[in-house]
Amino acid sequence: MSLSPAVIKETAEEMKDFHPAGMRVMLQAFAEADLRDVLPQIKVPTLLIYGDADQRSPLNIAKELHAEIPTSSLVVMKGVGHVVHKESPEHFNAEVRSFLKAIK
Repeated sequence: MSLSPAVIKETAEEMKDFHPAGMRVMLQAFAEADLRDVLPQIKVPTLLIYGDADQRSPLNIAKELHAEIPTSSLVVMKGVGHVVHKESPEHFNAEVRSFLKAIK
């Protein structure tokens, strides 16, 4: 599944609101952060939603996170890439709602 031109335009508009220097610092911090040792300590229900066509953060990363977070649930959305909430919003919302109902 690919993003529609309207969603691409909307995302580009959202990104214009970020200051380039601030974005650069934030992305650098994300790139350098290694918090894998913290994952087993997560004690709250955790929902991982991944697209099986995600090239930015491939499915093997989702599986690694799921294996390390004892309270996690993993949902893999078929034919969806990195921007799951925009590529398949109805499916994404249904999965979030289902997860939230289950943890009440």
